[in-house]
Amino acid sequence: MINSLRVFSWSIIFLTFTFLINNILNFWFDWPGVDKFFANYNFFFEKKNNFSSTETYKSWMQFLIYLFSIIISFIYVRTFNKINLQQDSEYLKQLSAYIIRSAFWAVFIIGIVDMILSFLRVEDLLLPIFGKDLAMDLGRANFRGSYIHFPLIIISFIIGYFYKSLGFIWLASLIVIAEFQIVIARFIFSYEQTFMGDLVRFWYGSLFLFASSYALIKEGHVRVDILYTNFSEKAKAWSNLLGSLFLGIPICVTILLRGMWCKQCVLNAPLTSFETSMSGYGMQVKYLMAAFLAIYALTMLIQFTSSFMNNSSKILSEKIN
Repeated sequence: MINSLRVFSWSIIFLTFTFLINNILNFWFDWPGVDKFFANYNFFFEKKNNFSSTETYKSWMQFLIYLFSIIISFIYVRTFNKINLQQDSEYLKQLSAYIIRSAFWAVFIIGIVDMILSFLRVEDLLLPIFGKDLAMDLGRANFRGSYIHFPLIIISFIIGYFYKSLGFIWLASLIVIAEFQIVIARFIFSYEQTFMGDLVRFWYGSLFLFASSYALIKEGHVRVDILYTNFSEKAKAWSNLLGSLFLGIPICVTILLRGMWCKQCVLNAPLTSFETSMSGYGMQVKYLMAAFLAIYALTMLIQFTSSFMNNSSKILSEKIN
């Protein structure tokens, strides 16, 4: 029973990451996708055109990645069969926390760097500092995203691995400072630019969405109930388990599927096009704000799965006792 629950839980996690990997292959590298794989063999989807041999090979690879993600769940549970549900739950908590703190480092570093570049662009300082060609490139969102933002994201995940502090307090403080400098610049120096407000929205959006999973880890979400506080420990475990399984996990999966199923979907569209705000000379990070919701759904799904395993352990312990 315990191993079956472990396989089920880890399959959810591995399948989710497989979906994200395939999403990158589909819409960033123009791979055909699993839906077209099934359509090619008249399963579930209507066949629209014939595959080339290369497309067939790629679609098979994408399909096999999904199968492998399930197989690796069995392999993991069988290999580490002495690990219990409580330990697996703790591993998932650590994974969720790592993703969150790395994302916080990313928005902090990218926010500072992009604000500086936007300031230099507004004040026509990019050209004398970087030269004509690079200055023109730095004014384009796809160049800034590919060669500035993405490397900084990789660096942030490296920092997040070694630096364990999540930094909610300092990020909230930075938002206050960013808003305060707008007030000072506007009313004392009569200076205001679009990128100043963009920085506040960029950091505030990340604080709100990224902190949700961390609050769930620490049981920091407000419970509006009249029943739960009077439940026994076993009843609380059942309530949390069923809530995670039938409400929490499906909502997160729905966000990811609805937002990333197609290239025009609400999350993929801004990411693949490096969407920018309509206002000129602002920060070019709007497309990253679409990724905030994906990170929110991913980390919440991991934490709901962790909660499912944790409460399953409590219920099974009750039965054993």
